Amino acid sequence: MAQYQVPQFIEVEDRIIGSLTLKQFLYLAFAGAILFVLWFLFNFYIWIIVALPIAVLAAAFAFLKINDRPFVYFFLAIVKYFTKPKLYIFSSAPKEAPKEQMSKKKEAESPKIIENKITPSKLKELALKLDAGR
Repeated sequence: MAQYQVPQFIEVEDRIIGSLTLKQFLYLAFAGAILFVLWFLFNFYIWIIVALPIAVLAAAFAFLKINDRPFVYFFLAIVKYFTKPKLYIFSSAPKEAPKEQMSKKKEAESPKIIENKITPSKLKELALKLDAGR
C-alpha cells in the first residue's frame, strides 16, 4: 500500500518572489507599469497627482486585509454598490417593526381561546336561535 503525503496549510499562499505572493507581485508590477507609462505622458507635478492614488490603491490590493479578507473583495463590493441601480420609495405611513409584525401574525394564526364556559342553558339558547333562523 502506497503512502501519500497530505498537503497542509493550503489556505496560505506560496511566497514566490521574495516575501511577496504571486498576486501581490502582480498588483505591484501592474501599478508600476502604469506609472512608468504615465511618467512619459505627463509632466512631473501632474504625474505625482495621478501616481499617488494608483500607488496607494496598488498597495492596498497587495497588502491590506479587512476582516481577514483581501482588499479586492471590499473594493469590488464598493464598485458593485455604486454601479447597481437603486430604487428609493417614499411611504408616509411608518412601517411596523418586524417583531410587531410577527406577533400580530402569530395572534392571527393562533386559535382564539373562548373564556366563556358553555352551560346547558346557553347551549339550548344557541340551538333555539339556530333553529329559528331556518
